[in-house]
Amino acid sequence: MNTLELMKARHSVRQFIDKPLEKSAVNALNSEIEACNKESGLHIQLITNEPEAFQAGKASYGKFKCCKNYLAIVGPAGKDIEAGYYGERIVLKAQELGINSCWVALTYKKGKAQGVENKGEKRYLLISLGYGETNGTNHKIKAITDISDYKDGDPDWYKAGLEAAILAPTAMNQQKFKFKRDGEKVTLSVAGIGVYTKIDLGIVKYHFEIVSGRKIQ
Repeated sequence: MNTLELMKARHSVRQFIDKPLEKSAVNALNSEIEACNKESGLHIQLITNEPEAFQAGKASYGKFKCCKNYLAIVGPAGKDIEAGYYGERIVLKAQELGINSCWVALTYKKGKAQGVENKGEKRYLLISLGYGETNGTNHKIKAITDISDYKDGDPDWYKAGLEAAILAPTAMNQQKFKFKRDGEKVTLSVAGIGVYTKIDLGIVKYHFEIVSGRKIQ
């Protein structure tokens, strides 16, 4: 699959089968994490075979089932956008490897979650990983004209980036972001202020940039 196809195929999954991540997949994910941490200054970590954060020993916890693997999105304070941007990059790598995922801000046991936090760092959230009972389902998404100033005759790269952006996961699937284009310059803003707004912005930014081939100003 190309990147846009991975975005279309990837849906949030909370219920997993009891199967460890394949060793080759763990190695591939760790390589991607290492590259992302080097670029971003984050301290993202892959946690495997850990049943406590999502209470995997219980039949169901917060709609999660048998979740024993996750990404701990850790890094210095003030890197919310990077947390979203590089977290989504790893999520799509997981999708390429046949691993399902879900961004998780609240529905886990914070005192049980593993991952090293060095001085000056914080845990932004977790991303659950595993082999899903299903591959998830589609959710209603907005039209590109709802989230941008797009009009007929605009460049193909702009349309492609917007089509990728509307596939980005956001908190409560609200899609409160807006793109504007001035020639080759593209700006991205978001309506309202929430705890995870900047993380959403980073996820959307990654989708647009990787497919359009253009950087957001």
